[in-house]
Amino acid sequence: MYDPRSEVNYRRKLAEGYLKEAKRAYDRGDWRDTVANAQLAAENAAKAIIAIYRAPSWTHDPYYELLDILDNLPEDVRERAREVAEIAHTLAPEHGRTTYGEPARGLTPWELYTREDAEKALKLAQKAIENLDRILKRLSIEM
Repeated sequence: MYDPRSEVNYRRKLAEGYLKEAKRAYDRGDWRDTVANAQLAAENAAKAIIAIYRAPSWTHDPYYELLDILDNLPEDVRERAREVAEIAHTLAPEHGRTTYGEPARGLTPWELYTREDAEKALKLAQKAIENLDRILKRLSIEM
């Protein structure tokens, strides 16, 4: 039988770990690594919410999966969950870009990102985890 608490806690730990890595990367001026880790933090925040109701799939963009379970959530946290979905969707393309760059343009991942890109991604990831935590608190799911 599927144990949502275990999967939710696992995904929450992943999200928090990637957020810590993103912050460390930002502090050392590694913009690519900041964006890469921020993307994974947001992805896992979304998957933690999905995991409350079903096992999340192996995708870097859980946007549609999260929207699909939105009506299962209490009405007062649906907007927060929608925001997490949108953040994960916004950052999802960065998974490939932080890994492969833009080959058609001859740009490596390290050539793509600026401090502003890193700052934006980090703020989005922080917001996703903040929303996740509020949703879990509302649902009385311990972290």
